[in-house]
Amino acid sequence: MAGVLFYFIIGIFISLLFLNIYFRVKVFKVYKTLVQNRIEFNSSHIFNSKKMEQEVLSKHPALRKDILDFTGHMKKSLSIALALIVLITIMGIILKNI
Repeated sequence: MAGVLFYFIIGIFISLLFLNIYFRVKVFKVYKTLVQNRIEFNSSHIFNSKKMEQEVLSKHPALRKDILDFTGHMKKSLSIALALIVLITIMGIILKNI
């Protein structure tokens, strides 16, 4: 049982690494476009849709898709990474108590 959990934890770590690489590639493609157009916003805009709409998207309607793609990738990568870290922690606790 401990061996299976150990290999499962290693698999989750590897998937976390590939997830990181995958989203970096996707995010940097869109980020390059945003930087070239000098579009700036912070994390409060990413997590608050109303603030994003009022302060960023209204000023840059032509790049709306790129901005929303960027924030969507950021949110998705954070939520998946958080879920994998929680899984690793749970498996580690179980492994420790066996």
